[in-house]
Amino acid sequence: MIFFSDFDGTLTKEGRELTREFFEILDHVKKHNQELVIVSGRSLSWGHFFLTHFPLKACIMEGGGVICYLDDRGEIVEEPLVSPQELEKLRNFTTTLKHHYPHVPLSADSFGRLTDRAIEFHLMDEAWIDQVMDFMKKESVNFSKSNVHINFWCGNISKYLGVKHFMEKYRPHLKQHDCWFFGDAPNDESMFELFHNSVGVSNIKHCLHKLNHKPRVILEGEENAGPSGVLNFIRKL
Repeated sequence: MIFFSDFDGTLTKEGRELTREFFEILDHVKKHNQELVIVSGRSLSWGHFFLTHFPLKACIMEGGGVICYLDDRGEIVEEPLVSPQELEKLRNFTTTLKHHYPHVPLSADSFGRLTDRAIEFHLMDEAWIDQVMDFMKKESVNFSKSNVHINFWCGNISKYLGVKHFMEKYRPHLKQHDCWFFGDAPNDESMFELFHNSVGVSNIKHCLHKLNHKPRVILEGEENAGPSGVLNFIRKL
């Protein structure tokens, strides 16, 4: 069995803090010969961090844009899921965006991103955010909001497509109904819509009204917020 999980707000407390429950999740997964795959909007460089600091075999980063995994020698391998042409289009658009909006606060980890870029929208007011998103629409650039960023990219990227590709290529013996996904944010919606088993930790309540597709299971209560909710759920399986 594989547990796929968003990171910020799902495996971390309030999107910032790694708690005891996160490490208990890792211990539980190892003890039961299961696997945890982080599926995050964070950068590819964060994927390297996850694989070198935690007992993980693979992660899917940049909202599904790139798979990062350990090969048989323990070396990290990167597999982008968009074409070189789309990556070039993204680089050119980022330059154009900075020209039109020179004070747009790109995320601190943008230097470590390959298939997308991220904006620290909490540093912007609502009118400015709307202007930037309207500009992306005009330029036919895709974007989504997580708990911490507005991520934008060129090409067809979603968490679901990244997970689907990963399962078909790297875990073909497993079927969707054998696996679970945990999330808490709008950029998890493709998984809520299309993945067989999806779970929203209880802190998803802040954005449920924004979701056209909700998780099939929605946890309740403060005791099921973030990593506590993930841990409680997998212990019951």
